[in-house]
Amino acid sequence: MPNKDEIKGKTKEVKGNIKQKAGRVLDNPDLVDEGASDEAAGSLQKDFGTVRRKVGETIEKVGKATGR
Repeated sequence: MPNKDEIKGKTKEVKGNIKQKAGRVLDNPDLVDEGASDEAAGSLQKDFGTVRRKVGETIEKVGKATGR
């Protein structure tokens, strides 16, 4: 199940993608750049959340395997 960082990151990615498309339609390079920045930040946050979740799952599995 995705954690809050994964969800927020994906939301930022989508928001950034929409900003980029709007910037291209409106011929606004600043909006395109802002969208690209938002998308990259969202991707990073989503990936961080995924790593955090995987580490937690691994720790949980090790704990079960060792009987703790």
